[in-house]
Amino acid sequence: MNILVIGSGGREHTFCWKIAQSPKCENLYAAPGNAGTAQTATNLQIDINDFKAIRKVVINHKIKMVIVGPEAPLVNGIKDFFQSDQELSKVSIIGPGRNSAKLEGSKSFAKEFMNRHNIPTAKHSEFTSSSIEQAYDFLKTMPPPYVLKADGLAAGKGVLIINDIDQAKLELKSMLIDKKFGEASDKVVIEEFLEGVELSCFVLTDGKTGITFPMAKDYKRIGEEDKGLNTGGMGAVSPVPFASKDFIKKINDRIIKPTLLGLENENLNYQGFIFIGLINVGGEPKVIEYNVRMGDPETEVVIPRIKNDLVSLFEATSNQSLKEKILDID
Repeated sequence: MNILVIGSGGREHTFCWKIAQSPKCENLYAAPGNAGTAQTATNLQIDINDFKAIRKVVINHKIKMVIVGPEAPLVNGIKDFFQSDQELSKVSIIGPGRNSAKLEGSKSFAKEFMNRHNIPTAKHSEFTSSSIEQAYDFLKTMPPPYVLKADGLAAGKGVLIINDIDQAKLELKSMLIDKKFGEASDKVVIEEFLEGVELSCFVLTDGKTGITFPMAKDYKRIGEEDKGLNTGGMGAVSPVPFASKDFIKKINDRIIKPTLLGLENENLNYQGFIFIGLINVGGEPKVIEYNVRMGDPETEVVIPRIKNDLVSLFEATSNQSLKEKILDID
């Protein structure tokens, strides 16, 4: 079959590298792709949020499967666009619809989901420009450092961790009043700082069954000794040295299972990757955030460990037969 990978990062390069190895893949395209994807796929210069241009490519190149790498097209409803179009409705899309993608598109939506399903996370509250005074008061109830999160998408840069309360108030004003992150910070979530080591958990789900991919740890701070600003990611490792069998069992029982059950019970019809950002707090896993796609750079260290035909796994995701699949991990 002909397959299209949407995106231009290390994640998409990894997908193309792996998909090109599948006997099920006839022609492979990447939009817009990069120098890496060009080695195994045909790059197409298309904006990832230009759904009409993507539609034309899918029809012209007889594409049967689309893997959506980045979060923005998912949050903007690319799956809904395909499903509502007669010519595209039978194309397999690996990624959730707009309603499910709010798990990443809105920090407050994700927190409310976690609350409803008793999934362990940091104490938190959300505020808008009209409740900034209450936000200042809430900061006073929290011990430093203070964690401020833009509610919407901010390209991995919408999280600020600040030690000084006066500086935290200034940044809060900058986010809510001065629109530091544009519409993404129309609402800000303030939450407690969790002390521990982070890791990334990846689940591929067909809406009924979930398969947990190898876990990874990425490194976000740009400066030496983890003292710089957050980036989208500076590098990653897999397997995660501190993720023992007991710790992984806690993640599965307390976080993965209730997440999948919550999606099913709320009829969110989720078919794609769930990336759960976790932190190990004294041996107990807590959720920092949800993402609705694979991580970049983590994909670069996770996918090479999977021996299965990735296209077969994606087919099983689309036709809800993942329960028949067993991951073969290197």
